[in-house]
Amino acid sequence: MIPRVRIAHLPTPIEPLPRLGAVLGGAKLWVKRDDLTGLAGGGNKTRKLEYVLAEAQANGARTLITVGAVQSNHCRQTAALAARFGLGCILVLSGEKEEPPSGNLLLDRLFGAELIYCRAEERNQVLQQVFEEAWSAGKRPFLIPLGASTPTGAVGYLTAFEEFLRQGLEVDWIVAASSSAGTQAGLVLGAQKTGWKGKVLGISIDHPATELQQRVADLANESAERVGLRVRLQPSEIMVNDQYLGKGYGIPSPQEIEAIRWFARYEGLLLDPVYTGRAAAALIDLIRTGFFKPDERILFWHTGGTPGLFAERYRSLFKE
Repeated sequence: MIPRVRIAHLPTPIEPLPRLGAVLGGAKLWVKRDDLTGLAGGGNKTRKLEYVLAEAQANGARTLITVGAVQSNHCRQTAALAARFGLGCILVLSGEKEEPPSGNLLLDRLFGAELIYCRAEERNQVLQQVFEEAWSAGKRPFLIPLGASTPTGAVGYLTAFEEFLRQGLEVDWIVAASSSAGTQAGLVLGAQKTGWKGKVLGISIDHPATELQQRVADLANESAERVGLRVRLQPSEIMVNDQYLGKGYGIPSPQEIEAIRWFARYEGLLLDPVYTGRAAAALIDLIRTGFFKPDERILFWHTGGTPGLFAERYRSLFKE
């Protein structure tokens, strides 16, 4: 059994979306509320960090180091985790320093994380340098890759899939945002392990489909080895839609802004402007264009990120 530190508020509920479904012509919709996992505003990274933290503790870590964009949900949850367990935290953030801080960045500071800014193309180099300096300084650092999407972290979504099955809702599709691959890898591994007959569709946030399919398959296979499962997935078996990348990462399209408004106004549910907003926009468009059959039941897996909605850079998008 993979070691785990239980911190998330589980199981997260599954709720119907009847008003949104009605607006979309009677679509049969539900949402899995992983925005309610409880750590610093919730989100999907909490499930991964339960396993990654246990791994870090087993390695004697005293400092967590990770990486992400300036408004990274993963960095925010890692900083909160470090504060909760009395560990140091260094975040390498790609993008410009924001003053005054808002959204996730404000929370990173509240949790006491050390913030280091760099250009996106320098991120990996800076990350390695920061790790080496922390090691030389005796801080016992543990490096958590982007999104905690490691073979260990992805186990968090293998167990999440098993949780979903225990909740007893029968659906034909699970639709979720997919970027660093860990969430989708865990879900498809869970589907394989349990023999589930439905389909897991990842909506790419920032990568071409072929690239993301390869990453999800590789990560799922590595996680399978980690937990002793005889599963071998091919990239062609991974369902990814990359038709909603728009102008790039963190730049919401009109479709995404509409999706965020619709989830708020019809269901009282908040999405974020980077991940769940893009995935929801894809979901709505795929329903409108007939990708899903009228009688198919769809679960939207809400991966969290709500604090990002309050970042200064996004406020002007929702003025009316």
